[in-house]
Amino acid sequence: MHRQPIVKVAATDVPGINRIGGEVRILLSPKTVDATEGFMGTVRLEPGEFLAEQYNPYSDKFCYLVRGEVVIRVDGTEVKLAADEALMVRRGQRHRIVNAGGDTALIVFQISPLAPRPELGHVDTEEVPHPDSPVPQVGGVRDGWQRPTGGNK
Repeated sequence: MHRQPIVKVAATDVPGINRIGGEVRILLSPKTVDATEGFMGTVRLEPGEFLAEQYNPYSDKFCYLVRGEVVIRVDGTEVKLAADEALMVRRGQRHRIVNAGGDTALIVFQISPLAPRPELGHVDTEEVPHPDSPVPQVGGVRDGWQRPTGGNK
């Protein structure tokens, strides 16, 4: 049996991306830990910030709100989420997330299964706040990037 190395990834090990709003960090993914079935990350939203509406044609999105208050609009229906609550957005459902509270919101998300290719995994359905910012990198190998080696090896 081949043993894979155990890889720990800190939020500071990966870039924060603001293209679709807020700050998105892809922590555990095919790129960072050789994940094969999905990827996990965080979204940080300041009061009033939002993630632009989007859908995932191949994947379900599991969202857990660590802190703050958000409103998630799923196919036109608004759902309020408070800290320690979770919501699943099914593949193909349009969704938009807004920080509706007065404090920073922190969401942990998991997206699974992976799309056949990274560029097929996410479709924006409204103009993104920062279109010139990079797209989050989920798969492939980034030039000049070293996979984190912290934790047990």
